Amino acid sequence: MIITLLAIMITAVTSPSSAEAVQAGEIASLKKSSAYVEQYVRVYFSDIPEMAEVAQCESRFRQYDEDGNTLRGEENRRDVGVMQINEQYHLHDALEMGIDLYTLEGNLEYARHLYETMGLKPWKYSKKCWGTQTLALAR
Repeated sequence: MIITLLAIMITAVTSPSSAEAVQAGEIASLKKSSAYVEQYVRVYFSDIPEMAEVAQCESRFRQYDEDGNTLRGEENRRDVGVMQINEQYHLHDALEMGIDLYTLEGNLEYARHLYETMGLKPWKYSKKCWGTQTLALAR
């Protein structure tokens, strides 16, 4: 059901119909909602559910702020997006890989790369939040 819903939303975004103006605005708003981002993250990380818990703790499933700009960290303004990827340490590598950290898709793609190379270590400062949740997932 969720995968079908996401497929419909993504198809609508990439293949606008005759009601383009209205639909495009509604779809753009939907893509910025935390409910959409949460579902997208959970589907993207369905094979690594602890990463969805990290996203919950890091950004409360937000990729964009209330003005539509890419979300920045509350404690560190160089942390960006739903996974709060730090620009100081990762922007150069992401750009070399052709990944845009400022989009939802790019932020998640780079987070997956970090997870595959470093595990959960890049998110160690929020472990007190996601650590208990990931233990519950393992049970």
